[in-house]
Amino acid sequence: MTVSATAVLIAVVGARFLVPLLIPRFPLPAIVAALILDGVDQTIFQSFGFDPPGYQGYDKAMDVYYLAIAYLTTLRNWASRPAVRVAGFLYFYRLVGVVAFELTEWRPLLLIFPNTFEYFFIAYEVYRLFWNPARVTLRNWVITAAAIWIFVKLPQEWWIHIAQLDFTETVAEVPWFGPAVIAALVLLGLIYWFAVRPRQPAPDWQWHVAADALPDGAVTVTDRSRWIAAHGRLWSAATLEKVALVGLLWVIYAQVLPNTGATPFQLLVGTSVFVVLNAAISLAVARSARSMERTLPAFGVRVLMNVGLMVLAERILGDAGQAFDSAGALFFVLLLSLLTLLDDRYRPIYEIRFSTAVADGPAATREPGSRAAR
Repeated sequence: MTVSATAVLIAVVGARFLVPLLIPRFPLPAIVAALILDGVDQTIFQSFGFDPPGYQGYDKAMDVYYLAIAYLTTLRNWASRPAVRVAGFLYFYRLVGVVAFELTEWRPLLLIFPNTFEYFFIAYEVYRLFWNPARVTLRNWVITAAAIWIFVKLPQEWWIHIAQLDFTETVAEVPWFGPAVIAALVLLGLIYWFAVRPRQPAPDWQWHVAADALPDGAVTVTDRSRWIAAHGRLWSAATLEKVALVGLLWVIYAQVLPNTGATPFQLLVGTSVFVVLNAAISLAVARSARSMERTLPAFGVRVLMNVGLMVLAERILGDAGQAFDSAGALFFVLLLSLLTLLDDRYRPIYEIRFSTAVADGPAATREPGSRAAR
């Protein structure tokens, strides 16, 4: 691989890991940027005359990574509890499907477990530009998800994973395909402009792409730590969900990382131990009132903590005569530290927001402010 090709590979992979970190603050533009990167990365590589070996596996792993950030963003930002619940089902349903695909390489699984969550997230954020999602019922969110699933994602998943067709290659090889796509987009635009737009309600507020202000009592990390100290429990559904999130993600990454000899069950058990230890330490820190406000220093401290736990695990496995992949372990530490930190910081916002909404009723429908929050 040439120097220029290596630089392009590093730039693309780096962008695919860094751009999703903007999703919590700028949900719609950031996830659209991540979606575009997902769609054009192979074209970028081919334009430089190379195709990274095994990149398809990394591509799928990076997909579920940025969708994990998007799912955690729903806990931080979304003002509709039904929408969060629908999004959670869609995300974990897809995650299970990707794990099954990575273990079996049976492509129809990606059709059976379509990535409906991604477009549902975009649909929510487009709606939020103008209207208050808290007023939408669970029934309407389910209908929205079903429409995306049936009319958008099933054809797309069949196109990509069953027929294994590429959009740019099809445009180049089939003369009528490009004009047909443009005509379809124009038709949809006309339908929206003349049939949908006149029936839309008046906007609830001036459109904005930045995330809404956080609810009272959840603006600072200190606020959230007080909530965790009062209401947090180590053995809880929140911990179980965190174990599932990180554990399933790590099983997916382990299929594409070299020198990973552990079985999926061993990976899940090992990940569960690390996640529970992180949860216990986070709960102890919250109860000690020593939480760090800034995310980057908190991430650094968590990485160091998990490096220490990983060194201990390496010694235990070494004494037992089992191999240990140091490079894979470091990547696991970074992924574990990032996702558990975001979960610890965003889940209390979700709990505080809806505990307040239940108590205050219409307060949840107030116009969003512009106050920045950590």
